[in-house]
Amino acid sequence: MKKIIYIIVAIGLVALAMCRTKDAESHELSYHKLEGTVFHTIYHITYQGERDYHDDIKRLFKEFDGSLSMFNDTSIITRMNNCDTSVVANRYFRQVFTKAMEVSEATDGAFDITVAPLVNLWGFGFKNSDNVSQAAIDSILQFVGYKTVHLDDEGRLHKDDPRTIMDASSIAKGYMSDVVADFLREQGVENYMVEIGGEVALNGVNPKGSRWSIGINKPTDDSTQVNSELQDILYMSEGGVATSGNYRNFYYKDGKKYAHTIDPHTGYPIQQDILSSTVIARDCMTADAYATAFMVLGKEKAMEVLAKDTTLMAYFIVDAPDADGNGGYEIVYSPALEQRLRR
Repeated sequence: MKKIIYIIVAIGLVALAMCRTKDAESHELSYHKLEGTVFHTIYHITYQGERDYHDDIKRLFKEFDGSLSMFNDTSIITRMNNCDTSVVANRYFRQVFTKAMEVSEATDGAFDITVAPLVNLWGFGFKNSDNVSQAAIDSILQFVGYKTVHLDDEGRLHKDDPRTIMDASSIAKGYMSDVVADFLREQGVENYMVEIGGEVALNGVNPKGSRWSIGINKPTDDSTQVNSELQDILYMSEGGVATSGNYRNFYYKDGKKYAHTIDPHTGYPIQQDILSSTVIARDCMTADAYATAFMVLGKEKAMEVLAKDTTLMAYFIVDAPDADGNGGYEIVYSPALEQRLRR
């Protein structure tokens, strides 16, 4: 009887030792740091694991480019914009289109993937601003609106007006961060941070064993983006984060300051009070879309949306000039965000 007990105890000790060895090995896995350029922006990916997945991630980038890039003449979105009725949406396009419609409905059209013709009218950096007329805006507004495009069950796009053009740039980087994050999880990776053009999907802990930290820049009128000071730092262990900011993308006309974001309702650059909109959500695609929408809505209406959806949190830097009209700003954020602003 004693021999049996000894054997059982010995087996238990061996099993315990093996478990400890396995735990030790998991903690000793090194962190990989990948970086490069994609979609005309820079990406940084940090994750803990045995393998280097850079080639696999680049393959995902290529697939994504062939789905949602407006700069790719053969991409699905380009072909749909060109009224190619033979093209069928793949999973990338379906996910983005579905999320875009969802956020558009929740924000009364403040987010709109059909706003591209208006953006093109004003030109990159508002280079065409002196030539934009109300008549030109009115003519384009006739075929701008998220309700003018529909995706059927087979994945074919239907437009109310063939001139309607979609642009997923205000949601694509966030979704691509999610796609890479999903891939890493499928490989068994638990600790990672994926950042593409400032849009972040993350989970677990950083190489120091702490929550990941994400900086929020101060609103300075520096269009060169040379000077960059942090206003605050978010500490997170899961979810998605995206920021949209107007303080470095603007132009002046007749003494007024116009932001780079176009209001889909009016066709004009917005003049709202939010200088920077940082959104935290369960996934980065959702955060990315709402960050843009809140810029259009302004603080008051954005807070109304946040009150209805408890899965969202936001950190706003709001324009707040003093009594003399001198520039200033205030910080407004969701109460639930408090714990993520402390280490």
